[in-house]
Amino acid sequence: MHIISSEEIHQADAYTIEHKPIKSIDLMERAAKECVKWLVAKFDKQHSFIIFCGLGNNGGDGLAIARLLAAKKFKVQVFIIRYSKKCSEDFLANEKRLKKIKNVKIHNITSAVQLSNFPIFQPSIIFIDAIFGSGLNKPVEGLASEAINFINKSDCKIISIDIPSGLFADKNSHNKDAVIVRAKHTLTFQSPKLAFMFPENGNYVGDFSVLEIGLDEEFTASLPSKNYFITEEYAWFIRKPRNKFSHKGTFGHALIVAGSYGKMGACVLSSKACLSAGAGLVTVHIPKCGYDILQTTNPEVMVETDSSETIISDNIKLDNYNVIGIGPGIGTEKKTQNALKVLIQNSSSPMVIDAGALNILSENKTWISFLPKNSILTPHPGEFKRLVGDADNDFDRLKLQKEFSIKHSVYVILKGAHTCTTCPDGDVCFNSTGNPGMATAGSGDVLTGILTALLAQRYDSKQAAVLGVYVHGLAGDFAAKNLSEESLIARNIIEFLGQAFKKISS
Repeated sequence: MHIISSEEIHQADAYTIEHKPIKSIDLMERAAKECVKWLVAKFDKQHSFIIFCGLGNNGGDGLAIARLLAAKKFKVQVFIIRYSKKCSEDFLANEKRLKKIKNVKIHNITSAVQLSNFPIFQPSIIFIDAIFGSGLNKPVEGLASEAINFINKSDCKIISIDIPSGLFADKNSHNKDAVIVRAKHTLTFQSPKLAFMFPENGNYVGDFSVLEIGLDEEFTASLPSKNYFITEEYAWFIRKPRNKFSHKGTFGHALIVAGSYGKMGACVLSSKACLSAGAGLVTVHIPKCGYDILQTTNPEVMVETDSSETIISDNIKLDNYNVIGIGPGIGTEKKTQNALKVLIQNSSSPMVIDAGALNILSENKTWISFLPKNSILTPHPGEFKRLVGDADNDFDRLKLQKEFSIKHSVYVILKGAHTCTTCPDGDVCFNSTGNPGMATAGSGDVLTGILTALLAQRYDSKQAAVLGVYVHGLAGDFAAKNLSEESLIARNIIEFLGQAFKKISS
């Protein structure tokens, strides 16, 4: 799914209106119907709605939603925030329609005093935020900012239409003076907004749902946006079915280099995930201290021990393997650093680089140029900061991430709620699966194993990165559903990989 900018959405609206053909007021009605369908599915008639409307097309959406909810016998009030004398044509048309509905009370708000005179609202009342849409390009001031503060101070559940009012869709809007609606849920149209992908906006956006409103698909597909939101359909599309006459050699021989004294669990998790994600053969290279651990906990893997008792130190022979994953639990000892340098210089195939290996590269940045092209790097935010540099906000961090991928011809998977994968061709893929329960020790080690397995099965690096992140998150979602976010641990993600692969295979 394309992540389309606010300007591109405006172009898609105009193109659809001209070529379908459909009037803009009817396109607005279609959007309102989709919102009402979602609202009716979530809330019964024990709830009532107060809809805060601006004077543009987002406000027009709110007025149409009010009329359609009233037609379904919900109690509805409308607060029109009169911050200007200018109104859009579609707003005026929907205001005229709404005034014909006798059981909807309309409050015209012209001052903050009017808001302060209203009684405290019960939590059973749902606030609908339809003040500003995704076209906003300057900070909110005056009466509109007073209305947003009023909304945020309530104890009511807040649903934003298209985008939380005050939030910019395509650039940073978070500063100490920002006035932005803090929604529990956002109903957005046709495409998620880039701002929804970033942690800095999580308290404003809440959860979000993308509502299809029938914009011209060929036109939206032709837009130059290189930002994507990865859905189940795409994961299904890139997954490779297995041939009846396959054998273990068909699915590759992966090498996992992991572990050090006290951190052998990282190797157990990454190697088990590698097998569970479909690699035909998996060998682990570990310190001697981990031999009994691996042979006991993971009998399906082959074990190759280092000459060191406690760390990775050897120059590793690569002849038998078609992919290498390195980093979980290896630490940053000097001998381990030297072993990594030799390994990346000798490897001709893309590698998966995680954890300790990333930290070693952060201390030896000139070695990054030795990385095999199309390798996959999997930093969490702290590792990313050490490796690539600090940023003032999440939009700037994305810029740094893209530049790093393009410059070094590598894939960078920045782990988080919507894990972001940047590609050497400039594409950016945000993930749609996963949950906070996966913020637990070892979750990244599992991802390393999954990615290594997919490369072993000869997925290209882009396919492996996108599919690996999606399946990792989906398995985590199954684990959270069956257990809980609080009790979820990394091994549970491996346990539910089977369900994840079955889901994208059906």
